[in-house]
Amino acid sequence: MRSQFYLIAVALLLLQACTNGKSSENKDKLVQEFPVVQLSLQDTQLHKTYVTSIAAKQNVEIRAKVSGFLEKIFVDEGKEVSKGQLLFQLNDKEYQIELAKARASLASAMAEANAAELELERVKLLVSKNVIAKTEQQLAQAKVKAAQARISEAKATEQDVETRLSYTFIRAPFSGIIDRLPLKLGSLVEQGTLLTTISDLSAVYGYFNVSEIEYLHFTGKKGKDSSNQFSNIQLTLADGTPYPHKGKIETVEGEFDQNTGSIAFRATFPNPKKLLKHGATGSIQLTTPKSNSILVPQKAVFEIQDKNYVFVVDDKNIARMKNFEPEARVGNYYLVKEGLSEKDKIVYEGIQSIRDGEAIKPKMTEAK
Repeated sequence: MRSQFYLIAVALLLLQACTNGKSSENKDKLVQEFPVVQLSLQDTQLHKTYVTSIAAKQNVEIRAKVSGFLEKIFVDEGKEVSKGQLLFQLNDKEYQIELAKARASLASAMAEANAAELELERVKLLVSKNVIAKTEQQLAQAKVKAAQARISEAKATEQDVETRLSYTFIRAPFSGIIDRLPLKLGSLVEQGTLLTTISDLSAVYGYFNVSEIEYLHFTGKKGKDSSNQFSNIQLTLADGTPYPHKGKIETVEGEFDQNTGSIAFRATFPNPKKLLKHGATGSIQLTTPKSNSILVPQKAVFEIQDKNYVFVVDDKNIARMKNFEPEARVGNYYLVKEGLSEKDKIVYEGIQSIRDGEAIKPKMTEAK
Protein backbone atom coordinates (compact mmCIF):
# COMPACT_ATOMS: atom_id res chain seq x y z
CA MET A 1 0.00 0.00 0.00
CA ARG A 2 2.78 2.36 0.96
CA SER A 3 4.76 1.51 -2.17
CA GLN A 4 1.69 2.20 -4.25
CA PHE A 5 1.23 5.60 -2.59
CA TYR A 6 4.90 6.38 -3.13
CA LEU A 7 4.67 5.62 -6.85
CA ILE A 8 1.60 7.90 -7.21
CA ALA A 9 3.41 10.79 -5.46
CA VAL A 10 6.44 10.43 -7.71
CA ALA A 11 4.25 10.41 -10.80
CA LEU A 12 2.48 13.60 -9.67
CA LEU A 13 5.80 15.35 -9.10
CA LEU A 14 7.08 14.32 -12.53
CA LEU A 15 3.84 15.48 -14.14
CA GLN A 16 4.07 18.86 -12.38
CA ALA A 17 7.69 19.31 -13.46
CA CYS A 18 6.82 18.53 -17.08
CA THR A 19 3.88 20.95 -16.96
CA ASN A 20 6.03 23.76 -15.55
CA GLY A 21 8.69 23.14 -18.19
CA LYS A 22 6.19 23.25 -21.02
CA SER A 23 4.59 26.40 -19.56
CA SER A 24 7.95 28.13 -19.41
CA GLU A 25 8.73 26.97 -22.95
CA ASN A 26 5.35 28.21 -24.27
CA LYS A 27 5.88 31.54 -22.55
CA ASP A 28 9.19 31.98 -24.35
CA LYS A 29 7.55 31.04 -27.61
CA LEU A 30 4.84 33.73 -27.15
CA VAL A 31 7.45 36.55 -27.12
CA GLN A 32 8.11 36.90 -30.84
CA GLU A 33 11.22 38.41 -32.38
CA PHE A 34 10.83 41.46 -34.63
CA PRO A 35 13.39 43.61 -36.48
CA VAL A 36 13.70 47.03 -34.86
CA VAL A 37 15.41 50.20 -36.16
CA GLN A 38 16.75 53.15 -34.25
CA LEU A 39 15.60 56.49 -35.62
CA SER A 40 18.25 59.14 -36.19
CA LEU A 41 18.74 62.64 -37.53
CA GLN A 42 19.74 62.73 -41.19
CA ASP A 43 20.28 65.20 -44.00
CA THR A 44 18.00 64.62 -46.96
CA GLN A 45 16.33 66.35 -49.88
CA LEU A 46 12.70 66.98 -50.69
CA HIS A 47 11.63 66.61 -54.31
CA LYS A 48 8.46 68.32 -55.48
CA THR A 49 7.04 68.06 -59.00
CA TYR A 50 5.08 70.90 -60.60
CA VAL A 51 2.94 70.90 -63.71
CA THR A 52 4.50 73.31 -66.19
CA SER A 53 3.15 75.19 -69.18
CA ILE A 54 5.59 75.92 -71.99
CA ALA A 55 5.62 79.29 -73.75
CA ALA A 56 7.78 80.58 -76.58
CA LYS A 57 10.27 83.30 -75.79
CA GLN A 58 8.20 85.49 -78.10
CA ASN A 59 4.80 84.59 -79.48
CA VAL A 60 3.15 87.36 -81.47
CA GLU A 61 -0.01 87.54 -83.55
CA ILE A 62 0.52 89.04 -86.99
CA ARG A 63 -2.47 91.23 -87.83
CA ALA A 64 -3.26 93.48 -90.75
CA LYS A 65 -2.84 97.19 -90.07
CA VAL A 66 -4.85 98.20 -93.14
CA SER A 67 -7.66 96.63 -95.12
CA GLY A 68 -7.35 95.13 -98.57
CA PHE A 69 -7.39 91.91 -100.55
CA LEU A 70 -4.73 89.33 -99.76
CA GLU A 71 -2.69 89.33 -102.95
CA LYS A 72 0.40 87.24 -102.10
CA ILE A 73 1.50 84.75 -99.44
CA PHE A 74 5.27 84.24 -99.29
CA VAL A 75 5.48 81.65 -96.47
CA ASP A 76 3.97 78.33 -95.47
CA GLU A 77 2.75 77.00 -92.15
CA GLY A 78 5.46 75.68 -89.83
CA LYS A 79 8.31 77.29 -91.74
CA GLU A 80 11.13 79.26 -90.18
CA VAL A 81 11.42 82.92 -91.15
CA SER A 82 13.98 85.62 -90.49
CA LYS A 83 13.45 89.07 -89.03
CA GLY A 84 12.22 91.47 -91.73
CA GLN A 85 11.29 88.69 -94.16
CA LEU A 86 8.23 89.43 -96.32
CA LEU A 87 5.27 87.29 -95.27
CA PHE A 88 2.17 88.73 -96.99
CA GLN A 89 1.22 91.40 -99.47
CA LEU A 90 -2.14 93.12 -99.73
CA ASN A 91 -3.45 94.75 -102.92
CA ASP A 92 -2.03 98.30 -102.86
CA LYS A 93 -3.70 99.98 -105.86
CA GLU A 94 -6.01 102.02 -103.67
CA TYR A 95 -3.09 103.32 -101.62
CA GLN A 96 -1.03 104.04 -104.74
CA ILE A 97 -3.86 106.27 -105.98
CA GLU A 98 -4.10 108.02 -102.62
CA LEU A 99 -0.35 108.55 -102.66
CA ALA A 100 -0.51 110.12 -106.12
CA LYS A 101 -3.25 112.47 -104.92
CA ALA A 102 -1.26 113.39 -101.84
CA ARG A 103 1.83 114.17 -103.89
CA ALA A 104 -0.22 116.28 -106.28
CA SER A 105 -1.67 118.21 -103.35
CA LEU A 106 1.82 118.75 -102.02
CA ALA A 107 3.03 120.04 -105.38
CA SER A 108 0.06 122.40 -105.58
CA ALA A 109 0.69 123.70 -102.07
CA MET A 110 4.35 124.30 -102.87
CA ALA A 111 3.41 126.19 -106.01
CA GLU A 112 0.96 128.36 -104.07
CA ALA A 113 3.62 129.04 -101.47
CA ASN A 114 6.09 130.05 -104.20
CA ALA A 115 3.54 132.40 -105.72
CA ALA A 116 2.79 133.89 -102.30
CA GLU A 117 6.47 134.53 -101.66
CA LEU A 118 6.85 136.27 -105.05
CA GLU A 119 3.81 138.39 -104.26
CA LEU A 120 5.33 139.28 -100.90
CA GLU A 121 8.55 140.49 -102.56
CA ARG A 122 6.56 142.63 -104.98
CA VAL A 123 4.51 144.15 -102.16
CA LYS A 124 7.64 144.92 -100.16
CA LEU A 125 9.04 146.87 -103.12
CA LEU A 126 5.86 148.90 -103.48
CA VAL A 127 5.70 149.62 -99.76
CA SER A 128 9.29 150.83 -99.79
CA LYS A 129 8.33 153.35 -102.50
CA ASN A 130 5.20 154.39 -100.54
CA VAL A 131 3.00 153.22 -103.37
CA ILE A 132 0.83 151.06 -101.12
CA ALA A 133 0.22 150.88 -97.40
CA LYS A 134 2.12 148.58 -95.02
CA THR A 135 -1.04 146.64 -94.34
CA GLU A 136 -0.73 145.17 -97.83
CA GLN A 137 2.67 143.77 -96.86
CA GLN A 138 1.23 142.21 -93.70
CA LEU A 139 -1.54 140.64 -95.78
CA ALA A 140 1.02 139.18 -98.20
CA GLN A 141 3.05 137.76 -95.33
CA ALA A 142 -0.07 136.08 -93.95
CA LYS A 143 -0.70 134.47 -97.32
CA VAL A 144 2.85 133.09 -97.35
CA LYS A 145 2.36 131.57 -93.89
CA ALA A 146 -0.95 130.04 -94.99
CA ALA A 147 0.72 128.53 -98.05
CA GLN A 148 3.53 127.10 -95.91
CA ALA A 149 0.94 125.56 -93.58
CA ARG A 150 -0.74 123.89 -96.55
CA ILE A 151 2.67 122.47 -97.53
CA SER A 152 3.10 120.97 -94.03
CA GLU A 153 -0.41 119.53 -94.20
CA ALA A 154 0.21 118.05 -97.65
CA LYS A 155 3.51 116.51 -96.49
CA ALA A 156 1.78 114.95 -93.48
CA THR A 157 -0.91 113.52 -95.75
CA GLU A 158 1.74 112.14 -98.09
CA GLN A 159 3.62 110.56 -95.18
CA ASP A 160 0.41 109.03 -93.82
CA VAL A 161 -0.43 107.45 -97.17
CA GLU A 162 3.13 106.19 -97.59
CA THR A 163 2.92 104.59 -94.15
CA ARG A 164 -0.40 102.90 -94.93
CA LEU A 165 1.02 101.79 -98.27
CA SER A 166 3.97 100.18 -96.46
CA TYR A 167 1.49 98.27 -94.28
CA THR A 168 0.35 96.34 -97.35
CA PHE A 169 3.69 94.54 -97.09
CA ILE A 170 3.64 92.47 -93.89
CA ARG A 171 7.06 91.41 -92.61
CA ALA A 172 8.29 89.22 -89.75
CA PRO A 173 8.98 91.29 -86.61
CA PHE A 174 11.59 88.74 -85.47
CA SER A 175 13.00 85.37 -86.47
CA GLY A 176 10.75 82.46 -85.64
CA ILE A 177 8.33 79.79 -86.86
CA ILE A 178 5.09 80.54 -88.66
CA ASP A 179 1.87 79.09 -87.26
CA ARG A 180 -1.36 78.34 -89.14
CA LEU A 181 -2.45 80.53 -92.06
CA PRO A 182 -6.22 80.95 -91.70
CA LEU A 183 -6.72 83.02 -94.88
CA LYS A 184 -6.17 82.14 -98.52
CA LEU A 185 -5.23 84.25 -101.53
CA GLY A 186 -7.94 86.72 -102.52
CA SER A 187 -9.45 86.94 -99.03
CA LEU A 188 -10.72 90.34 -97.98
CA VAL A 189 -8.65 91.47 -95.03
CA GLU A 190 -9.99 94.07 -92.62
CA GLN A 191 -7.86 96.17 -90.33
CA GLY A 192 -6.91 94.00 -87.34
CA THR A 193 -7.54 90.67 -89.10
CA LEU A 194 -5.35 87.83 -87.80
CA LEU A 195 -3.04 86.62 -90.56
CA THR A 196 -0.88 84.17 -88.56
CA THR A 197 1.19 83.81 -85.41
CA ILE A 198 4.98 83.73 -85.21
CA SER A 199 6.90 82.10 -82.35
CA ASP A 200 10.53 82.56 -81.38
CA LEU A 201 11.49 79.06 -80.17
CA SER A 202 15.23 79.59 -79.78
CA ALA A 203 14.47 79.35 -76.05
CA VAL A 204 11.26 78.64 -74.16
CA TYR A 205 9.80 79.56 -70.80
CA GLY A 206 8.36 77.06 -68.34
CA TYR A 207 5.76 78.57 -65.99
CA PHE A 208 4.66 76.78 -62.80
CA ASN A 209 2.97 77.81 -59.54
CA VAL A 210 4.20 77.14 -56.01
CA SER A 211 2.54 77.78 -52.66
CA GLU A 212 3.65 80.54 -50.31
CA ILE A 213 5.30 78.07 -47.91
CA GLU A 214 7.20 76.38 -50.73
CA TYR A 215 8.20 79.77 -52.09
CA LEU A 216 9.76 80.66 -48.73
CA HIS A 217 11.65 77.36 -48.66
CA PHE A 218 12.95 77.71 -52.21
CA THR A 219 14.03 81.33 -51.93
CA GLY A 220 15.74 80.86 -48.57
CA LYS A 221 13.77 82.82 -45.99
CA LYS A 222 16.72 82.57 -43.61
CA GLY A 223 19.10 84.24 -45.99
CA LYS A 224 20.53 81.01 -47.43
CA ASP A 225 21.84 80.97 -50.96
CA SER A 226 19.23 79.26 -53.17
CA SER A 227 21.04 79.80 -56.48
CA ASN A 228 22.12 76.16 -56.75
CA GLN A 229 18.61 74.78 -56.56
CA PHE A 230 17.51 77.28 -59.22
CA SER A 231 20.08 76.00 -61.71
CA ASN A 232 20.17 72.76 -63.68
CA ILE A 233 16.39 72.42 -63.60
CA GLN A 234 15.13 69.20 -65.14
CA LEU A 235 12.08 69.35 -67.40
CA THR A 236 10.08 66.18 -68.00
CA LEU A 237 8.06 66.07 -71.21
CA ALA A 238 4.42 65.04 -71.49
CA ASP A 239 5.37 61.45 -72.41
CA GLY A 240 7.50 61.09 -69.29
CA THR A 241 10.89 61.42 -70.98
CA PRO A 242 13.43 63.91 -69.61
CA TYR A 243 14.21 66.92 -71.78
CA PRO A 244 17.92 66.72 -72.73
CA HIS A 245 18.73 70.35 -71.87
CA LYS A 246 18.71 71.65 -68.30
CA GLY A 247 17.05 74.97 -67.51
CA LYS A 248 17.35 77.74 -64.99
CA ILE A 249 14.81 79.64 -62.91
CA GLU A 250 15.38 83.30 -63.70
CA THR A 251 12.43 85.17 -62.27
CA VAL A 252 9.45 85.03 -59.94
CA GLU A 253 6.25 87.05 -60.25
CA GLY A 254 5.80 90.05 -58.00
CA GLU A 255 2.62 89.01 -56.17
CA PHE A 256 0.67 85.99 -55.00
CA ASP A 257 -2.58 84.95 -56.62
CA GLN A 258 -5.28 85.85 -54.08
CA ASN A 259 -7.52 83.00 -55.26
CA THR A 260 -4.98 80.17 -55.08
CA GLY A 261 -2.37 81.57 -52.68
CA SER A 262 0.39 80.61 -55.12
CA ILE A 263 3.02 82.51 -57.04
CA ALA A 264 4.40 81.80 -60.53
CA PHE A 265 8.01 80.85 -61.21
CA ARG A 266 9.56 81.09 -64.69
CA ALA A 267 12.30 78.75 -65.85
CA THR A 268 14.16 79.20 -69.14
CA PHE A 269 15.24 76.25 -71.29
CA PRO A 270 17.38 76.29 -74.44
CA ASN A 271 15.60 74.85 -77.47
CA PRO A 272 18.22 74.38 -80.21
CA LYS A 273 16.27 71.73 -82.14
CA LYS A 274 12.90 73.47 -81.71
CA LEU A 275 11.52 70.37 -79.98
CA LEU A 276 9.52 72.38 -77.46
CA LYS A 277 6.56 74.27 -78.87
CA HIS A 278 4.46 77.11 -77.58
CA GLY A 279 1.53 75.77 -75.55
CA ALA A 280 3.15 72.41 -74.69
CA THR A 281 3.09 70.99 -71.15
CA GLY A 282 5.51 69.13 -68.93
CA SER A 283 6.66 68.95 -65.33
CA ILE A 284 9.52 70.42 -63.33
CA GLN A 285 11.05 68.90 -60.22
CA LEU A 286 12.54 71.19 -57.58
CA THR A 287 14.73 70.01 -54.72
CA THR A 288 14.84 71.45 -51.21
CA PRO A 289 17.62 70.36 -48.81
CA LYS A 290 16.45 69.29 -45.32
CA SER A 291 18.93 68.95 -42.47
CA ASN A 292 18.45 67.07 -39.18
CA SER A 293 15.45 65.19 -40.50
CA ILE A 294 13.88 62.00 -39.19
CA LEU A 295 13.03 59.40 -41.82
CA VAL A 296 10.65 56.51 -41.13
CA PRO A 297 10.51 53.50 -43.49
CA GLN A 298 7.14 53.19 -45.17
CA LYS A 299 6.93 49.47 -44.36
CA ALA A 300 7.01 50.38 -40.64
CA VAL A 301 3.97 52.65 -40.97
CA PHE A 302 0.29 51.72 -40.88
CA GLU A 303 -2.82 53.89 -41.15
CA ILE A 304 -5.90 54.04 -38.96
CA GLN A 305 -8.62 56.51 -39.92
CA ASP A 306 -6.25 58.52 -42.13
CA LYS A 307 -3.67 58.82 -39.36
CA ASN A 308 -0.16 57.36 -39.49
CA TYR A 309 1.17 55.10 -36.75
CA VAL A 310 4.28 53.09 -35.89
CA PHE A 311 5.07 50.67 -33.09
CA VAL A 312 7.59 52.27 -30.75
CA VAL A 313 9.56 49.86 -28.54
CA ASP A 314 10.23 51.09 -24.98
CA ASP A 315 12.97 50.10 -22.53
CA LYS A 316 10.95 47.06 -21.41
CA ASN A 317 10.58 45.82 -25.01
CA ILE A 318 6.90 46.67 -25.08
CA ALA A 319 5.60 47.75 -28.52
CA ARG A 320 3.16 50.62 -28.33
CA MET A 321 1.31 52.42 -31.09
CA LYS A 322 2.39 56.01 -31.64
CA ASN A 323 0.91 58.55 -34.02
CA PHE A 324 3.10 60.89 -36.05
CA GLU A 325 2.54 63.54 -38.74
CA PRO A 326 4.52 63.14 -41.97
CA GLU A 327 5.71 66.17 -43.92
CA ALA A 328 6.42 64.43 -47.21
CA ARG A 329 7.53 61.20 -48.83
CA VAL A 330 11.18 60.76 -49.73
CA GLY A 331 11.67 57.59 -51.73
CA ASN A 332 10.58 54.68 -49.49
CA TYR A 333 10.50 56.84 -46.39
CA TYR A 334 8.26 59.33 -44.63
CA LEU A 335 9.82 62.59 -43.55
CA VAL A 336 8.54 63.21 -40.02
CA LYS A 337 7.05 66.61 -39.28
CA GLU A 338 6.21 65.89 -35.63
CA GLY A 339 5.39 63.01 -33.30
CA LEU A 340 8.68 61.07 -33.34
CA SER A 341 12.23 61.80 -32.22
CA GLU A 342 15.69 60.40 -32.88
CA LYS A 343 15.51 58.59 -29.53
CA ASP A 344 12.66 56.32 -30.65
CA LYS A 345 13.09 52.70 -31.70
CA ILE A 346 10.38 51.39 -34.02
CA VAL A 347 9.36 47.97 -35.34
CA TYR A 348 10.64 47.69 -38.90
CA GLU A 349 8.73 44.68 -40.23
CA GLY A 350 5.87 42.41 -39.20
CA ILE A 351 3.69 45.18 -37.79
CA GLN A 352 0.56 43.25 -38.85
CA SER A 353 1.37 40.59 -36.21
CA ILE A 354 1.72 42.97 -33.26
CA ARG A 355 -0.88 44.22 -30.83
CA ASP A 356 -0.57 47.47 -28.90
CA GLY A 357 1.16 46.83 -25.58
CA GLU A 358 2.55 43.46 -26.61
CA ALA A 359 5.99 42.39 -25.43
CA ILE A 360 8.42 41.56 -28.23
CA LYS A 361 11.96 40.40 -28.65
CA PRO A 362 13.72 43.20 -30.57
CA LYS A 363 16.39 42.46 -33.13
CA MET A 364 18.24 45.63 -34.03
CA THR A 365 18.67 46.09 -37.77
CA GLU A 366 19.13 48.80 -40.36
CA ALA A 367 16.40 50.04 -42.69
CA LYS A 368 16.90 49.25 -46.36
